[in-house]
Amino acid sequence: MRLVNFAKRMMTTGACALLIFGGAAMAEPRHGIAMYGDPALPPDFVSLPYVNPEAPKGGRLVSGNEGGFDSLNPYVITGNPPWQLRFLISEGLMYRSQDEPFTVYGLLAESVETPEDRSWVEFTLRAEAQFSDGSPVTVEDVIWSYETLGTQGNARYRGLWSQIDKIEEVGPRKVRFTFKAIDRELPLLTGLQPILKKAQFADRSFTGLSLEEAPIGTAPYSVTAFEPARSVTLTRNPDYWGKDLPIRRGTNNFDEIRIEFYGDSAVLFEGFKGQEISYIREFNAEKWARDYDFPAVRSGDIVLSEVPSGRPSGITGFVMNTRNAPFNDIRVRDAMIHAFNFEYINETLTGGRQPRISSYFSGSVLGMAHGPAEGRTKELLSPFADQIPAGALEGYNLPVSDGSPRNRANIRKAIALLEDAGWTIDNGRLVNEQGQPFRFTLLLRQGAGEFATIADIYVKALERLGIQMDIEVVDNAQYQLRITDFDFQMTDIRRQFSLSPGNDQRLYWGGEVANTPGSRNLMGVESPAIDAMIDAMLASVSSEDFYAATRALDRLLTAGRYVIPIHSFDVGRIAHVKEMTYDAENVPLYGDSVYFLPEVWWMTPE
Repeated sequence: MRLVNFAKRMMTTGACALLIFGGAAMAEPRHGIAMYGDPALPPDFVSLPYVNPEAPKGGRLVSGNEGGFDSLNPYVITGNPPWQLRFLISEGLMYRSQDEPFTVYGLLAESVETPEDRSWVEFTLRAEAQFSDGSPVTVEDVIWSYETLGTQGNARYRGLWSQIDKIEEVGPRKVRFTFKAIDRELPLLTGLQPILKKAQFADRSFTGLSLEEAPIGTAPYSVTAFEPARSVTLTRNPDYWGKDLPIRRGTNNFDEIRIEFYGDSAVLFEGFKGQEISYIREFNAEKWARDYDFPAVRSGDIVLSEVPSGRPSGITGFVMNTRNAPFNDIRVRDAMIHAFNFEYINETLTGGRQPRISSYFSGSVLGMAHGPAEGRTKELLSPFADQIPAGALEGYNLPVSDGSPRNRANIRKAIALLEDAGWTIDNGRLVNEQGQPFRFTLLLRQGAGEFATIADIYVKALERLGIQMDIEVVDNAQYQLRITDFDFQMTDIRRQFSLSPGNDQRLYWGGEVANTPGSRNLMGVESPAIDAMIDAMLASVSSEDFYAATRALDRLLTAGRYVIPIHSFDVGRIAHVKEMTYDAENVPLYGDSVYFLPEVWWMTPE
């Protein structure tokens, strides 16, 4: 129902079919800005629709992570920090609502202003905005944060920086960003960058900060204790500057958030069963049905909650690095997908309970239609007809097996594809024309859990083709270094998308970042057609054009055979101690996102 309402809203907002981003000309400062149309919440809203504004404060939330950590700085390319820190210790000028496709409301900024063409955006800081140490947030801090993150930070921040022409202070508490080119999403993305304290780095390197201390942000939580590789404790500031803002009412309710680290998923699960940690997310429907019937669940001390989500499926599976042989050949990648017996693996792991990811945006209005491309989608793809993968225009579907362990028909197809690519069987081994065996390594991190189980099944299927797949498991620090340098042949991937994809797609598959260390373009794809579809998405001013461009991108990515998809995670499964709760009657559009828990949960008083 949420997807239907979203589609109707996109189709009916604005005059006729043309949707002008942000509604009116926006000649005046506003409380928020939407990608399409106007923000759903009025300027005088009192709280977000999916929170309990009267939620009590208090209690400790204990979260469990696998592996370890060697840094408290989540904003740089080096180190392996707890992933939660990026969302817990800093804030942006704006806050993204989890109940709208893409709308941001003022957080550190009290207002936002941008012209109709969105060639620039201006923010006015709240006078009361403070860092966690009590010092005021200044325009100087804002400008420094964007410059530093854009030049020294993680790759996720550098893309935005490359599109900013200048940043300037234009009045008391006012900062303006002027963009190099028209991109209607940029004002929203600009508002979401973390703001850090410039003075903290007056006499030290931003990239050198690791375990000595965490960056100082403005969020309700700050790091107050840690034990290297074991735990990190964050404490809520009772005097948090923004506690009375409508955007913050009913959120960030726990007094303390503690992140405990476990060697692997099995140990973590046992820790949860013993209630050493407060909650666990379960991604396997079969395990959810099979393994969550232990005494604490039966007694009611642990509650099982299922949280719906309206987001697209995203892509989860095994990604092939196309920068080098053998996966730079689409015929080889196609063979690898045919050899992957999804139906049998899915039945074995999930009891067939979880549907397969059929494309990158499947399960949403943004997903490609199966069959030949039509209409505007076809128009966008046609200029690239001679350079895009087979199936992008004609239609492409993932191979389907009969569900038996042998997968005979698809194995025969895989053999034919490999022969066409120059691989032949020699004494039971698959070799190329130079006599070199087809042998590659699947890189996984410790605690890979389900990916490791799937790999154990997959390796046997590849043996039938004469292919040897070695599985290399490394600790989190080594894994991150290897991924940063693209030092892998195949590894696991998981990318989640919103209902308003945009510049994030450049980070995932843009040609400009394909060979940038730390880039999220793991497969190394460099495709003018993909770049053009992303450009078309960002330039769209009508819902029809936006849908068409996204569906065209979906076709290119899926038909490119870069990832071997597994099952989708169509619902969030959270097991939690009974004291933890949330407003189950008002779950946001994006359901179980990284913001949903812990942001809108609370601990019930004893």
